[in-house]
Amino acid sequence: MECQKIQIKEGIDLHVIPTNKFKTNLISIFLTLPLNKENVTKEALISAVLRRGSSKYQTSRDLSIALENMYGASFDCGIEKMGDSHVLKFYLETINEEFLPNSEEVLKMAMDILCNIVFSPLVENGGFKNEYVAMEKENLKQIIEGKIDNKGRYALDRCIEEMYKDKPYGLYKYGYVEDLESITARDLYTTYLKIIETAKIDMFISGKLDAFKVQKEAQEQKLLQAQKPRGVHFIQNTPLENNQTPQEIKEEMDITQGKLVIGLNLETSTPEEKYVALVYNTILGGGANSKLFQNVREKASLAYTAGSNYLRQKNNIFIRLGIEIKNYQKAQDIIKKQLEDMKSGEFSKEDFENAKTTIISTIDFIPDEQDTQISYYFGQELSGEIVTLEEYKKKVETITKEQVVELANKIKIHTIYFLKDITK
Repeated sequence: MECQKIQIKEGIDLHVIPTNKFKTNLISIFLTLPLNKENVTKEALISAVLRRGSSKYQTSRDLSIALENMYGASFDCGIEKMGDSHVLKFYLETINEEFLPNSEEVLKMAMDILCNIVFSPLVENGGFKNEYVAMEKENLKQIIEGKIDNKGRYALDRCIEEMYKDKPYGLYKYGYVEDLESITARDLYTTYLKIIETAKIDMFISGKLDAFKVQKEAQEQKLLQAQKPRGVHFIQNTPLENNQTPQEIKEEMDITQGKLVIGLNLETSTPEEKYVALVYNTILGGGANSKLFQNVREKASLAYTAGSNYLRQKNNIFIRLGIEIKNYQKAQDIIKKQLEDMKSGEFSKEDFENAKTTIISTIDFIPDEQDTQISYYFGQELSGEIVTLEEYKKKVETITKEQVVELANKIKIHTIYFLKDITK
């Protein structure tokens, strides 16, 4: 069954996903805000501080005991960058009441706990608890400074940063170390209050559920009902303009394997073209049978890894390679040849059909994991274009080779980023 959306108040929505596949219920609350430099670090910090303690569960131990009393329920939270939006994410998973020996209102208890964490934090002297803020500032500093540890991910982040310099999407989702020091517990709490007043709020619940009962329980949640309506508009993703010539960025680090990331941009795109772009990317670099993998890695032996990812929210494709540093130019030449081949339609019918089959198989797996299912519908909610899984598959099935070739001729290289060794 598809997701059912119920408005609690303007800007505050409940989404119910009834499914018989799981013995668990998964509840999520998402707070969505526009990305901006002023608040990106504070928002990442707030997400971490909220899990430390709430008005009812003042310590991690208090929360652990409450979760254990709910048959080993689990809680998690995090921060995500989705297009030009910054999303604070909170999850609580618990067993479905149907599988308990006694009749207990576990779903209601789970809602109570999650709402208490998100909407009723622990406050001391007009701010968050100083001890919790200090601890999470140090943890966040380590996360930010540790981003260089994964060189492949670091190269991708740097390519995005250069492509979207001085634009919201160029911001790092965890923020910046230089902004951490000046943040006080009181200032952070003031920012939190603004978030709660203005953020788009979405609660998702997946499980073996009665939608009417879930709606009733959500409407009885005092902390959720206490939130004021807000005039939320969908956050528009600012399109990226192409350069006259691609920009080339080289960065040196003490490494032995080079990381090459090429950012492609589709300057204009209709909603339908995004499905075509998905097929295009799968043929280009979406797996072991893709053009990049076969021609750059297998035939030319120039790369340890070779592939590409399509970023739907921003209409970008990122080609990612791990290469010997001396093969930088050779790898680029072969990549550009693959892009030209796509423009002239030099890919087989088998490549085309396999790409569509791969995408449809991926869609078929979405209902098999609750968090993946929720992520899908949340992405639909943020895009403002609600497409069911069946509709999504039909859109992919009807794409033609001519459409892929037409789209290939609209794609341009925007940024070439290379992480290389330190020049001796």
